[in-house]
Amino acid sequence: MSSYRISLLCTALVLAAASGAARAQDAEDDDGFQTRGKLLLTGGVSQVEGAAGGGLTPWAVIGGYGTRDQIGANAYYTKVNLDDYHLDSYGVLVGLYDRVELSFSRQKFDTEAVGGALGLGNGFTFTQDTIGVKVKVAGDAVLEQDSWLPQIAVGAQFKKNDQAAVLAFVGARDDSGVDYYVSATKLYLAQSLLLNGTVRFTKANQFGILGFGGDRNDSYRAQFEGSAAYLVNRNLAIGAEYRTKPDNLGIADEDDAWDVFVAWAPAKNVSLTVAYVDLGNIVIRDDQRGVYASLQVGF
Repeated sequence: MSSYRISLLCTALVLAAASGAARAQDAEDDDGFQTRGKLLLTGGVSQVEGAAGGGLTPWAVIGGYGTRDQIGANAYYTKVNLDDYHLDSYGVLVGLYDRVELSFSRQKFDTEAVGGALGLGNGFTFTQDTIGVKVKVAGDAVLEQDSWLPQIAVGAQFKKNDQAAVLAFVGARDDSGVDYYVSATKLYLAQSLLLNGTVRFTKANQFGILGFGGDRNDSYRAQFEGSAAYLVNRNLAIGAEYRTKPDNLGIADEDDAWDVFVAWAPAKNVSLTVAYVDLGNIVIRDDQRGVYASLQVGF
């Protein structure tokens, strides 16, 4: 059995066990909570790899507006225009009983004129599919305001890139990989403040767009991702994110990523996020900055 299949199997077993424990916790918790739907924006927006959270990083929240007795779902489209590249990302997720989140997304990274300079042809595109699983294991970011414990979730993102030959040429060790992460999210309703921290274990180069592992490093490394959001009112949030990334490829240094964003939800079924994003160096182009815009619809 390949190491990739072993990783998938191990992840499935871990998440199944976590989900079972979470269901047992729910069975013991009979607090009479009535399903009313989540507060606007507390389910996050769609992260670039498809999970509920900020634009760059997943949060511990479960996507959609379904509560513990409901199923929720989101669909999104995101466009990131950088100085020398652009990225399109789109996908769907389903939130099951505010406990389990399943997602699928596709990222299409267009190299524009840089592709021609590298001999690949202008507009050469890398396409990556990502299947995500997230399980809430403890806490409740909204309901447990009197507790110090944040909402905690564990997750995995299974990624597959379509350009194996090119990735091998630039030094990547694989065209597929699995990211594992733990997220903790705390919402302070009285202060209108949301804080999130995520630790991701990954081999991905540029989120996986340039494959996994490389000539500098081919082992999992822990990376930190953080988000802070201030709820200006029930429909509007502003915030910032930071995401560290491994530096596996000798062909080019890889910088950390950050953004500042505004998220607006004119109605429960629609949200729009606009951000200024900095992804740093990407292959032969430094200072890749630009505008991030994402539209999400759901229930």
